[in-house]
Amino acid sequence: MRKWVSRTGWTVLGLGLTAAVGLASWEPFLAEQPGPPPPPRHYAAGIIRDEFGVPHIHGHTDADTAFGVAFAHAEDDFSTLQDVLAMTRGRYGAIAGKDGAGVDYAYHWLDARETARSQMASLSPEVHMVLDAYASGLNQFAQQHPREVKLARLFPVNAEDVAAGFALRLPFFFGMDRVLGPLSEGGPLLPEHGPPLGPAAPQANGDLLPLPLAGGGRGVGQSAFTDPPPAPPASGRGASLPLPMGQDAAQAGSNAFAISPARSGDGVTRLFSNSHQPYRGGVAWYELEISSDEGWHFAGATFPGSPFPFLGHNDNLGWTNTVNRPDLIDVYKLELDADGLNYRLDGIWRPLEQHRVWLPVRIGPFTLPVPRDVWRSVHGPAIVNAQGGFAARYAGMGNLKSMEQYYRITKAKDFGEWQAAMALQGVPATNFVYADKAGNVAYIYNAAMPDRKAGPDWRGLVPGTDSSLIWKGSIPYSSYPKVINPASGYVFNSNNTPLLAAGPGSELDPANIPALWGVELDMTNRARRAARLLAQAGPITRARLLTIKFDTGYERAGYVSAMLDAIAALDLKDAPELLRAQALLATWDLTADGAGGADALAVMVLEEAMSRSYNLKPMPDARAELAKAVTHLTTHFGRIDPPLGDLIRIRQGSVDLPMDGGGDTLRAATSWNVDPDGRLSVKHGDSFIMLIEWGRDGRVRSESIQPYGAATTRPGSPHYADQAALFVARRFKPVWFTRADVAAHAKSRTMVSN
Repeated sequence: MRKWVSRTGWTVLGLGLTAAVGLASWEPFLAEQPGPPPPPRHYAAGIIRDEFGVPHIHGHTDADTAFGVAFAHAEDDFSTLQDVLAMTRGRYGAIAGKDGAGVDYAYHWLDARETARSQMASLSPEVHMVLDAYASGLNQFAQQHPREVKLARLFPVNAEDVAAGFALRLPFFFGMDRVLGPLSEGGPLLPEHGPPLGPAAPQANGDLLPLPLAGGGRGVGQSAFTDPPPAPPASGRGASLPLPMGQDAAQAGSNAFAISPARSGDGVTRLFSNSHQPYRGGVAWYELEISSDEGWHFAGATFPGSPFPFLGHNDNLGWTNTVNRPDLIDVYKLELDADGLNYRLDGIWRPLEQHRVWLPVRIGPFTLPVPRDVWRSVHGPAIVNAQGGFAARYAGMGNLKSMEQYYRITKAKDFGEWQAAMALQGVPATNFVYADKAGNVAYIYNAAMPDRKAGPDWRGLVPGTDSSLIWKGSIPYSSYPKVINPASGYVFNSNNTPLLAAGPGSELDPANIPALWGVELDMTNRARRAARLLAQAGPITRARLLTIKFDTGYERAGYVSAMLDAIAALDLKDAPELLRAQALLATWDLTADGAGGADALAVMVLEEAMSRSYNLKPMPDARAELAKAVTHLTTHFGRIDPPLGDLIRIRQGSVDLPMDGGGDTLRAATSWNVDPDGRLSVKHGDSFIMLIEWGRDGRVRSESIQPYGAATTRPGSPHYADQAALFVARRFKPVWFTRADVAAHAKSRTMVSN
């Protein structure tokens, strides 16, 4: 008997060890495997780094340069690049656990791999070669640094992997997180931007532009689910994700200004790029300057996983982007049969495609395989639950032309070539603010707005039984709202409606923007401030433009007015601490410059209201927000009026510096991590900033700055946080653009090759 028990115990132990080994090792073998490596070609690039570690990459061909871009970026941030690559194989959960599984579910749900596979042949040979070279650069670095590789069998990567990253990421820049999250979690769909098309609902906030187009409310689709698939991360607080998801996606924003030579006061054309992105992760900016003997020459910034700069300038022109929020995603309610296996369309039952996927979820040393189902209909990707079936259709679905477009606009020589590349409509969303050495300035409301049929309430759930409601394309680029060389002499955007983009007398006519397009109508505080400051008389000089950009003021309008008025109206006789805070807030000068005693309290009180306003949600409870801020400040600082710079910080390694601005000021500190000491460590807001100028001589000059440095995940690098002091002081560093300037400021030179 004892022998039997002993043998049983050893058997159980053996099975347990076998299971543990299996859970620790299965993922690399059963996960999506690497495809064939890029075709064997020789690549070589020179990488010069300047005094701030910014790489200046030169190759004989554009492909050589792309190889160098990958290698240089990996030298600075191979960790994040691998996160992005894992995402393109549905393997991010094996790195990031539950949050990563949400990203992997999105990868399967959107069928990003099939989009890449089916559309690769549509790319030009030049772009395909650039993608091959970029993948080869990543493979070369991985081969030379095997100890840094996070996942077995992640390499080699190829052009299709790079393309899959574009296919997956782009929909999240125009709100896929706002749709997939609620559908996955089983909650109601969030309000959609754009004027109402159905029965009017009460307004969520007072931040709509008071123009004739902006009447009524928002249609809100409702659905309820049980047993949902994994949702994208809800908060994003502290996370560094490879997709714009969660809190950072919900508060994404930027500022952009272009000033014509006729308005600048000195004949200089100026473009101010002020993007707001997370400081870490797969959508954090990486600065670089690239050139090739084939004429590819550009300075700016890109995201991990892209061989193309996404904003900046070449010799002749430049642009920057701000997030726009048109209604580019439609959700259809499917009519399912009793078994839930078929859906009715035009009176005919069609099979609903169902696919089982396995999501890797890392927990400690183990990676658990979690099964989930994804569905597809002719409408697009679908979710099925106890309450029925829902399918989504979105702008740019099945389209990979974004890579072609980015490549072409970086190489454009003038406004005509640039617009021809923009007309490819590969980039489905984001505003473009443009300027060039010829003195042109332009605002383009870039959005592949669906060519919808009038009738349904496209702001809510759309009937899935009528195939005529399944739109096939978008409105043409020629119809996009645009402001080109306005009489005001400037264009701008701060994530506000395109109806306010160029100053009094130069604005777009609301009558020319059909409600069916779903163009947003709301205003941010940043937009209100910029509009007022830019519209003041006189030239918009360099000094004045800098003052506007670093403005820390609030307009007493919209959610700001709503929250301050609500707090002022509170009866707080029963709460002495809150009463003191109410009195302090009444003295606030409506700036977050750090000079006033009420600044810290005000910035904290307005944070949630700002987020809700931006996402068309009802205002938070005023007393609760005041109490939350008071509790935090008294707990960690022993007072309700600490200096703003003691509260809001820029922190990276041993660097710990005071920051000014607020969540929705032109000097943006949009969101933060709450550190154990109670300080608010900014993680999203003013990020890569670039000031570009074309003088009377036609030469381009630019300056830039970032919150940390060129090597944000390399603590041992001197460029881990060497820009932080300049950043908080509102100062810039030069961008070395010409070959002579780059050579004169070279601190290191390397040649990389495969």
